[in-house]
Amino acid sequence: MNRDLAFPANGRLPAAPGDLRPGATPPVGRRPAVQHNNLDLASLLRIVREWRWLILAAAVVGLAGGIILTMLTTPLYRSFVTLEVNPPRVQVLAKDENEGQASNDWDFIATQVGLLQSRAVAERTAQDLNLAANKDVVGAAGTLQERLGRATGLVAGGLDVTVPEEGTLIRYSYTSANPQLAATIANGLADSFINSGLQRRFESSAYARQFLERQIAKTRGDLERSEQALARYAQAQGIINLGGSGGQGGSSSPDPGNSLQGDSLAALNSALAQATARRVAAEGAYRAAVSTGPGTAVTSSTSGLRQARAGLEAEYSEKRASLQPEHPEMVSLRQRIDELTQQIAREGAQATAGVNNTLSAEYRGAVAAERALQGRVNSLKGQVLDLRGRSVQYGTIQRDVDTNRSLYDALLGRYKEIGVAGGIGTSPISIVDRAEPAAAPFKPNLPKNLLAGLAIGLIGGMGAAVGLDLLRDTIRTRDDMRNKLGLACVGQIPKRQTKGDFVEDLKDPGSVVSEAYSATAAALRFTTEHGAPRTMMVTSTSPAEGKSSSALALAQNFARRGINVLLIDADLRKPAFRAANDEIGLTKLLTNEDELLSHVAPTQFDHLSLLPCGTLPPNPADLLATTRFAMIIEEALQHFQMVIVDSPPVIGLADAPLIAHTCRNVLFVVESGRTRTRQAAESLNNLEASGAHLIGGLLTKASESNGDYNYYSYRYGELADKRERIALIPHHQEG
Repeated sequence: MNRDLAFPANGRLPAAPGDLRPGATPPVGRRPAVQHNNLDLASLLRIVREWRWLILAAAVVGLAGGIILTMLTTPLYRSFVTLEVNPPRVQVLAKDENEGQASNDWDFIATQVGLLQSRAVAERTAQDLNLAANKDVVGAAGTLQERLGRATGLVAGGLDVTVPEEGTLIRYSYTSANPQLAATIANGLADSFINSGLQRRFESSAYARQFLERQIAKTRGDLERSEQALARYAQAQGIINLGGSGGQGGSSSPDPGNSLQGDSLAALNSALAQATARRVAAEGAYRAAVSTGPGTAVTSSTSGLRQARAGLEAEYSEKRASLQPEHPEMVSLRQRIDELTQQIAREGAQATAGVNNTLSAEYRGAVAAERALQGRVNSLKGQVLDLRGRSVQYGTIQRDVDTNRSLYDALLGRYKEIGVAGGIGTSPISIVDRAEPAAAPFKPNLPKNLLAGLAIGLIGGMGAAVGLDLLRDTIRTRDDMRNKLGLACVGQIPKRQTKGDFVEDLKDPGSVVSEAYSATAAALRFTTEHGAPRTMMVTSTSPAEGKSSSALALAQNFARRGINVLLIDADLRKPAFRAANDEIGLTKLLTNEDELLSHVAPTQFDHLSLLPCGTLPPNPADLLATTRFAMIIEEALQHFQMVIVDSPPVIGLADAPLIAHTCRNVLFVVESGRTRTRQAAESLNNLEASGAHLIGGLLTKASESNGDYNYYSYRYGELADKRERIALIPHHQEG
């Protein structure tokens, strides 16, 4: 007996917790969560391996397309022109200081780029180069205007302007099939762009001059009318302005002081002040003369007498020290002094009377002059106040005159400035590099087209492969079975490379198929806690997936290890195994009470017996739904250590769920690359609904590239290792 499977002495497998007796209701199996269409790296590598010829063909088609596109593409030449943009400067201080600030360079450059791409520049270029008359460019069909339109579209269509990210250099190119024409049009675009800018400036200044001329004419008429209104009002009101307010530089507000009345009032006020001063002086002199009294006036006639008296008084005082007053000499001196005093008094009285008369006359004259001037001043004050009232309207008209004159002067000055500096001037655009005819075309680019074709082909091929794989959505690998079905894969059977007999492959333990089934049988030992299940149903989603071959191979594998195995062909619709005696079979047992062993036939494999299907019944599902089938399985377990049931496919039939309900343990066979995920999932759901326990899945007809290991490589490596070991043994020990 093989040591891989340990059986008790009584020859019966132990009952595992999950290995219920036939007829019992087992618990519903549980599968882990299912993942659909999970494109990971392993899946992508598998898709590349499987669809490598499609991807390679797509890459070849892409390369061929790149070559064909290169051959069919018209060669195109491109010429470049570089322009320098000098943004204008904005005046921020007084003009005489010659200081300015640069305007927004980016906005100005962006504007120039837009103007360069405008249709107006393209049309001007077509006109300047006379492209409408060039038959090689626009042909000869159509009118002149139509040909000009085609030429304009041709110029605009070949232009490609590169907007500078920094700096003030604009670089553009023109593309054409003719290198000389490309350079000519590129240079023509530069010239037309500069000329159109100068023309726009000239037209703008001409429009400004025309506008200013109209405004100056209108303002001149307003100024003349306002001056005439001012003159008429001044004449009607008798206003004479001596300050020149109506002329240039005059005050905008009329001043009554500058009129004749104002000047007269000012003169009279000055004269009145002088008369008042003379009157005050005369009055003071007169009052001083009156207050001194008569004889006090000193004149030229009394001055001698006063001197003589002073001499006598001095002599009298001198002699008084030695002579008495009664002395005749002293009495004579006193008399002489008295006479002189009287004489001085008479002369003074006469002089004082004359002075008083003179001062009185002067005082009266000053008072009369002051009063006359005061009256004149009062009269002129009234006239000036009246003039001030009449000057309010005069001032209003005068302000209109000043406003119109200022506006007229400003417009006239601006007109002169435009006339002097508003001509063509210099352009803010200058040519740095002119275009030269290209020596070689830049399109088509064969390496670039080949790389693009190869990339497109690879991407398209990969996309087609992924799409086809997703549309097919089949189970191909162990990972697909785990991820898409949530079912553990207990084995993977490679696709047979020869067309020999399958039974012969099973007889050879060293064959690839036999090795794969041996690995599967070993894996089944771990599906329950006590080893391989005693009853096991083998089914699949659809026919021809390898379920019958797998049932036979597994039965033969267990039998080869010394286990008594009964293989039951329960496919009552299309049986896979035939016996020599047609009178025996499962259908007979289902319809009678015969013993099981009377219908079991031996096989060419030791320890392997077969319960064939027998005669095909008209109602397979009805026979399998009876309790007789569970009794047959129970009886088989009494005589055999393991029972393997070959079941019909699940899809479209009720047979498989009925058998699964009885056998309980189900091995689900999936053909690699053929079984669709949705159908397999529905089949598993039907089996689980019957209460079956899914012990795992078996992947059949798998290609070597889809497997997790390679049997051929393993065997080749084993033989190589053996030869190496033999080579290390000495010659005398090799036998």
